[in-house]
Amino acid sequence: MTSAQLVALGLTPRAIEHQLARGTLIRVFRGVYAVGHLPTNPIDRAHGALLAGGPRSVLSHGSAAALWEIWRDWRYPLELTVAGDRRPQRGLRVHHSRTLTLADVTAQRSLRVTSPGRTILDIAPRLNDGRLVRAINDLRLRHLLTPEALERLIDRLPRRPGASRIRAIIGSSHDEPTRSGFEDDWIPFAARYKLPEYEINVHVGGHRVDVLFTPDRLVVELDGWETHRTKQAFRADRKRDAEILARTGIPTIRITYDGLHQRPAEQAQLIRRIMQSARW
Repeated sequence: MTSAQLVALGLTPRAIEHQLARGTLIRVFRGVYAVGHLPTNPIDRAHGALLAGGPRSVLSHGSAAALWEIWRDWRYPLELTVAGDRRPQRGLRVHHSRTLTLADVTAQRSLRVTSPGRTILDIAPRLNDGRLVRAINDLRLRHLLTPEALERLIDRLPRRPGASRIRAIIGSSHDEPTRSGFEDDWIPFAARYKLPEYEINVHVGGHRVDVLFTPDRLVVELDGWETHRTKQAFRADRKRDAEILARTGIPTIRITYDGLHQRPAEQAQLIRRIMQSARW
């Protein structure tokens, strides 16, 4: 609760100080109090942070990333962005922005927060290229972000740190987002070895495949250990490959993580050789 809310309930400033001394009220942030005990749930703490920040504040940066589940853990101090100037707030990391617009603000779990796109732009300097690509694609998979929305944001704020990296990622993205870090690694691999045109995560013969080369008609499945480590998965994969071949005539080859990263030239040559064979 805020000081103003307590006064509206009939407490005088002196009564508030008395309740603080008794421990009935606990100061969480300047002008914001908990009743009886400190909040342990990060969502409750985030509500308190927004009360402290005022009506022009929003959760942002790392706190927004946690709320959007870009990363798993809430990190402290909580972070806010405030439109315009505002005094520093003890126990919070406050960012001041004159570029924050209504388009950059939304609500999630009843909390004011920067939009997924603005959150990505804010945290981009904290992420290496691999994690940044993965964060963007995870948001796309959950239908929280589109390349078009991100591009509009970058066009508006081209000088922000990380904007050029995000633009490069958008430029290399496909119609369908990647679903794993392994798939993220495929894109620079294909570019490096100048492989023909392909699509990612499309349906072929009733199955979603990782990579489909068109018009050469070859499927590439990326066999990451995390999804292919059991005998049952191994058998299911081979059955799936056979079904695609029977229904469409398109063969499937499987590339392991080690193969792509430790023997990339060999894998690229194998793909080209199979395509050439198919043309005869």
